[in-house]
Amino acid sequence: MIPTAQALAEITEALRQAGLEAPRREARALLAGCLGTNSAGLLARDAVDPAAYQAALARRAAHEPLAYITGHKEFWGLDFLTTPATLIPRPDTETLIEAVLASGQRPARILDLGTGTGCLLLAALHELPEAFGVGVDLNPNAATLARANAQRLGLAARSAFLAGSWADAISQRFDLVLSNPPYIETGDLAGLMPDVRAYEPATALDGGADGLIAYRAIIADLPRLLTQDGQAVLELGIGQAHMVGELARQAGFETVLRRDISGIERAISLKFCK
Repeated sequence: MIPTAQALAEITEALRQAGLEAPRREARALLAGCLGTNSAGLLARDAVDPAAYQAALARRAAHEPLAYITGHKEFWGLDFLTTPATLIPRPDTETLIEAVLASGQRPARILDLGTGTGCLLLAALHELPEAFGVGVDLNPNAATLARANAQRLGLAARSAFLAGSWADAISQRFDLVLSNPPYIETGDLAGLMPDVRAYEPATALDGGADGLIAYRAIIADLPRLLTQDGQAVLELGIGQAHMVGELARQAGFETVLRRDISGIERAISLKFCK
C-alpha cells in the first residue's frame, strides 16, 4: 500500500510523459474508476494498492480511452456502459437533447439511428417520460450494449434496440428522429487523436470522402419516417452546417441550428416546410 497522494502523483507523471492532456485530472478519474469510487471517495482513502491501477495505467498511457478502461461514461447526467463496439458519448452530443427540449416538442415515438451506447435515445426518454423509442445500429454488439444500458437506467420497457443499416428495417413513422452519424471525411481519419483513431470504431467515424454519406442516406429516408409535424435532430461536424442544411432544404425541410458550449454549430433540426 502507498499513500493515495503518492499514487496520484505517480499516475499523473506517467500520463504526462505519455503526452496526455490534463494528466492530473485524468489521474484522478483513472484511480477513482479502478477503485470503483468517485472523486469524493478517492479523497477519503488514505492509501491504495498499486496493483489496483497499474494495468489500467499502462492502457491509458498507450492512449486507450479512459471510458473503455473503466467501462463507463457519463452523458446527460446518466451513467452509460461503454465498450469498443461504440463511440464514446461526448458532451458535444448533449446539444441534440438541448435542441429537442428547446423545440417544445413532446414526441410519443422516437427513432435513434446509429444508436451506439443508446445515450441519445435514453437521455431523450429520460426527459420525455411519455415517449417510447427505437434504437438501430449496424453493429449487433452496439445494439446489445444499448439494450443493457436501457435496463440499467430503468428504461427497458420504453425502448427497443435492433441491428440494421440505418432505417432499412423500419416501416413506422416517428415524431422524432435522432442521429449522431459518422461525419469525419475519410482523408481526415489518419489525423485524428490516437485515442480516437486507434480505438474507436472506424465505421462510426468515417463519413466518406466528403463526410456526408450518412446524412444523404438519413435525409432521403426522413419523408417516410417522420410524422407530418415531426422533426429530426442530427449532429454536425465542424463546418458542416451549410452543406447538411442544403441537403435538407433540397429534400423539402426547413432547418434550425444549435451551437454547442464551444460555439460550434453542432445540431441541426429538420422539419417539413409548411
